[in-house]
Amino acid sequence: MPCPAVRGLTCDEGYESIAPGSRVSGQRKSSHLSSNRFNLKVLLLLSSGHLVTDLYQGALPVVLPFLKAKLSLSYTATGIILLVGTLTSSIIQPLFGYISDRKEKPLLLPLGCLCAGLGFSMLALPTSFAFVLPLVVLSGLGIASYHPEGFRTAHFFTGEKKVTGMSIFSVGGNLGFAIGPLLALFVVQTCGFESLPVLLSPAVIFVATILLFWRAIAIPRPEAHAADAAKQAGPGTAQWISLFVLVGIVVMRSWIQVGLLTYIPFYYIDVLKGDILQAGTLVTTFLTGGAVGTLAGAPLADRWGHKRYLVFSMLLSSLLMPLFFVTEGLLLFAVLGVLGMILISTFSVTIVMAQHLIPQGLGIASGLMAGFAIGTGGICVTLLGVVADHFGVPAALQSIMALPVVGLGLALGLRYRQEGEKVRG
Repeated sequence: MPCPAVRGLTCDEGYESIAPGSRVSGQRKSSHLSSNRFNLKVLLLLSSGHLVTDLYQGALPVVLPFLKAKLSLSYTATGIILLVGTLTSSIIQPLFGYISDRKEKPLLLPLGCLCAGLGFSMLALPTSFAFVLPLVVLSGLGIASYHPEGFRTAHFFTGEKKVTGMSIFSVGGNLGFAIGPLLALFVVQTCGFESLPVLLSPAVIFVATILLFWRAIAIPRPEAHAADAAKQAGPGTAQWISLFVLVGIVVMRSWIQVGLLTYIPFYYIDVLKGDILQAGTLVTTFLTGGAVGTLAGAPLADRWGHKRYLVFSMLLSSLLMPLFFVTEGLLLFAVLGVLGMILISTFSVTIVMAQHLIPQGLGIASGLMAGFAIGTGGICVTLLGVVADHFGVPAALQSIMALPVVGLGLALGLRYRQEGEKVRG
């Protein structure tokens, strides 16, 4: 039986237009809602929350030396703090995604951001290690809860330009990671470590802003049709296999990214005998390239196709990596900038691909990509430490060159059919 057209949407495009207070009826084969409009204002609002939330995640490592000095902690204790932060902020994100998929929980957006800021900004107050970990857990859980709900909500406001819309949300996180360490160091060096609580202010500002525009992000849920859709068959075995292949690709990308961020300073300072300031600038160049690539690569992925762009990125990254060892000066900065641009540009692409593979589980898909896979890639960097200890820092960096090749192989073998999403024209 043919279904009626609703506001210009076909049966394949969806049954609901996302707008404050709007509610229409119809039936759809998948359980997720779909917007037929690209809403820049809502995406920017969500992106600003992404920026603030990831600001605290990016700032945690740079305040650990101050925390270590204040509480006379061992390196093992500081390592435990970082590990707990990673586990609670990244690895458990699929759990929050599962919670979001069962029933929309938009309150996780302001609440998650507030918890992320509260846990981090209060780290200057504890007088013993026992009180540090609960604060790190609070901040980590806040970060973990914001991401799946944020990616899930952003999905409904991307229209046909899936990757372009998702890149606007994603770039907030890139900027947050880049700004966080600089802002935290500025506050601590200017006013002292005890002034860390002032960093709660960005979270408070975002919470006030999102509550002010709360109706703009409300996604109406048609009760009857949501219940019917929930009973429908979920993704098949092939889709789940493709999803976990995609997880493997993101683990490779994250392993490369965190590995470079960790060992570029060691290589530039200890091996090349370069300046400490320039080593930091190299890292900033790589991250800035990633932020630019996230926005610039998204329209290309929408036009070329998601899998094609992912393969292109891994291929180009495989070719660019060896240039790091044969360039110097300004050319080295250029290579790292372009590498960051190409490699990190697939962040939004992989999120959209995962959501397309399991549309009934947008939150779980987002949590797997943005949390579990990235966190796992970061943890894998510890293996590079073993290589560096036994064979030196250059060997650790050289071993990274194999990772984009592995990612390329996985991308070529990925079974992914993009249907009805590619933007024409």
